[in-house]
Amino acid sequence: MAQPLKNSALNGAFKWLFQWRGPERGTIVLVQRRVFILPTRQGLLYAAVILLMLTGSVNYDLSLGFILVFLLGAAGIQTMLHTYRNLAHLRISAGRVLPVFAGETAQFQLQIHNNTRADRFSIGVTGNQITADYIDVPAEGTVTAQVPVPALQRGWLRPGRITLFTRFPVGLFRAWSYAEPDVQCLVYPAPATPGLPLPAAVAGDGEGGMAGQGQDEFSGLRPYRPGDSPRHIAWKAVARDDTLLTKQFSGRADAELWLSWDALPPVFSVEQRLSHLTRWVLEADVRSMTYGLRLPGATLPLSSGPKHRVDCLRALALHGATADLA
Repeated sequence: MAQPLKNSALNGAFKWLFQWRGPERGTIVLVQRRVFILPTRQGLLYAAVILLMLTGSVNYDLSLGFILVFLLGAAGIQTMLHTYRNLAHLRISAGRVLPVFAGETAQFQLQIHNNTRADRFSIGVTGNQITADYIDVPAEGTVTAQVPVPALQRGWLRPGRITLFTRFPVGLFRAWSYAEPDVQCLVYPAPATPGLPLPAAVAGDGEGGMAGQGQDEFSGLRPYRPGDSPRHIAWKAVARDDTLLTKQFSGRADAELWLSWDALPPVFSVEQRLSHLTRWVLEADVRSMTYGLRLPGATLPLSSGPKHRVDCLRALALHGATADLA
């Protein structure tokens, strides 16, 4: 019992000391109390050399030694101020992040704004303390930094706490600050490789169809029905009498392609089913087919096109989650 309490107290101390606030909305300003600075190994060695020189100057009463010690000490203090100011008062805001598939790497974009008249050099941005993106931010300018985060599973992905740091100008000190923008990336299920063949289309009532199959000859017009593809609407006829009509083609296979949860083998786990459904959605979209998606508790009607693909992938990514699918 004592160990968890100790860890909790330690975490609380770190949060207070390093100003960990969790996800923050809007623009994050690196004010003075959010910037921390410590000497690097080179800085500690530099201080040790100055201390050694001071000891020798005291022992041997070397006036020139005192002058050199004070000059080097003043230079070190100036370096510390420049390192600190290189990071202070930068403004951080979240940029655009594109959805990815599980197993890929999400690229979170950070917009770093410099509203001052001083250029900022060699600003490092890292999310894992291993790799960093180094940027220079011109005076009164904005630069975009990339923060890669592995997408290990489907659903929403947050970048977590991001560290901005600098050792400019000579590397004697390291200044750093933390930022955690309130942004998230949608991670789709990884497509199954190899995937199962697409299910066979079933006969429908003519409201759906598989685009690109059997559309050889124009056979006439019929009244528009909900679910008809916009590509088959007779727009010239609409312009004449404001009535929605749909083109019909001889040889068209009025069939419905449903990508259904229940069409997969019962031995598949939830994640395997989502993975194969993702593969089906991508294949149907590549073939320009009209398809619908049936999941437990959710049904996406027959449609096609990029928006329908995104809607289906979003539903698969958030299946079983409490987040709103709309």
